[in-house]
Amino acid sequence: MKKYLLLILGLLTYFTGFSQSGAKIEFKSDTVDYGTVYKEEDNGVRVFEFTNTGDADLIVSDVKSTCGCTVPSKPEAPIKPGKTGKIEVKYNMHPGLFRKTITVYSNAVNVPDGVVALKLKGDVQEKGKVNVTEKKKTLLDPKK
Repeated sequence: MKKYLLLILGLLTYFTGFSQSGAKIEFKSDTVDYGTVYKEEDNGVRVFEFTNTGDADLIVSDVKSTCGCTVPSKPEAPIKPGKTGKIEVKYNMHPGLFRKTITVYSNAVNVPDGVVALKLKGDVQEKGKVNVTEKKKTLLDPKK
């Protein structure tokens, strides 16, 4: 009898956790892929769009980057339920392959501690310069 009671109590606790009320953050995508871009032709600005799918105002309290070469900006006003917001990120377009992480801190109840990790990746090249990876492919490929 105790086992059944504990099982029922556990299930109630489990399902109550999923019906949390409060702000909820849902990103369209957690990754922005710049692809291959040229430093001279791209300003490095990209946007992460999100929606507050909860029933309370979503407050983005802070947005941090893994390095100084990537500068994120957060929305200043709370995001109302059902509304969308954006986090703008500017990468300094330093030539080469890159992978960066942006950490978003909020009052969202649907993510652990209100924290979401967003990713940036890409390959910045300079016009007129030979890409090292392409150079290696050419040297290894006897047809070229």
